[in-house]
Amino acid sequence: MPVDPVCGMEVGEDTRWKAEYEGKVYYFCCEHCYKSFIRNPSKYVR
Repeated sequence: MPVDPVCGMEVGEDTRWKAEYEGKVYYFCCEHCYKSFIRNPSKYVR
C-alpha cells in the first residue's frame, strides 16, 4: 500500500489525491498533503 510522502499515512491507490513527480506517482490522504507536496515536491522525495 502506498504511503503519503507528506504525513506518512498509508493510502489506497484509489485516492483522489495523486501527483506525478519525476516519473513516479505519489498518493495522498487529503487535499492538505497533496497541496503541500505540489508546492515543494523535492522536500518530500528522497
